[in-house]
Amino acid sequence: MSDAADVTFALVGYGGGGRYFHAPVIAGAPGARLGVVVTTNAERAAQARAEHGVEVVASLAEARAAGVDAVAISTPAATHTELTHQAIDLGLPVVCDKPFALDGATAAATVRRAEAAGVLLSPYQNRRWDSDLLTLRRVLAEGELGEVLRFESSFERWAAGDPPAAGGGLLRDFGAHLVDQALHLFGEASTVAAQAWGAEGAEDGFRVQVEHVGGVRTELSGAWKQALPGPRFRVTGTRGTFVLESPMDVQEERLLAGRTPAAEGAAWGVEPPSRWGWLALGGGPVRRVPSEAGRWPEFYARFAAAVRGEGPVPVDPWDAWRTCAVVDAAHASVRERELVRLKD
Repeated sequence: MSDAADVTFALVGYGGGGRYFHAPVIAGAPGARLGVVVTTNAERAAQARAEHGVEVVASLAEARAAGVDAVAISTPAATHTELTHQAIDLGLPVVCDKPFALDGATAAATVRRAEAAGVLLSPYQNRRWDSDLLTLRRVLAEGELGEVLRFESSFERWAAGDPPAAGGGLLRDFGAHLVDQALHLFGEASTVAAQAWGAEGAEDGFRVQVEHVGGVRTELSGAWKQALPGPRFRVTGTRGTFVLESPMDVQEERLLAGRTPAAEGAAWGVEPPSRWGWLALGGGPVRRVPSEAGRWPEFYARFAAAVRGEGPVPVDPWDAWRTCAVVDAAHASVRERELVRLKD
């Protein structure tokens, strides 16, 4: 493949995640194209052909034979490790959706397998390119909050029925994004405490308290049935507080409504002023903070660049292991009802 060529992806799975959160994002990413969908479901195969004009095959081996350059896996959580290993063994650079693995030991083994094979691997932490997180990173970089003391982050919604079993439980599913963002912002965790509602692997709500090595204290919450969701972020520093109330990045809403990055171009991911956050500094007025535009396609653009040898993968695969380790500790804390200390 020449340096200038688009990287052709095979998307494994065309359920809700593959259809809405991967296929249009790949198609809208500079330097990437969706060429193949892997599924054995006849209805989903027909949808993929109609919506993206792709070739549909039944296995990763067939996708490789079709000439794809990389693989994206969006299937039920329990199948992620097996399919990722298949892709690695075929020598195909691979993106694996969250949860990357069902425990930290499995995550570490997968990363080592990719390293031994010399195959690129990255967890699909697309929410590092959420409007809200990009905005928060800018606020932190500008330094007006002073030293950060406390970070509160929530994924809360009202959804019909129970959480899908395919996600591996709400703590591992929602928690994969929440924990990754917290570690990305504030570094390694030293202790974890957690509470959850529902059986392990079938939770419909949780709270996790993380103390970071650097001293920041994080409070994470997830809920499947919350009629009045809490703020997406609240960050408290020595000089002020930043609050972003909007419960979810606008990119999710637009993708579920059938809108795409390719069709909307520069308007993609732009949040209306009504969804901007608030910054309050001690003794001063409260002011609106304009939001950054969300940029999920950037993940696939960066991964495609890595496949062409033009830079690193967008998310280090060892970050997936770190996230899994914190989620494992949260599950242990729920079971034992005690604080868990993480080892180096």
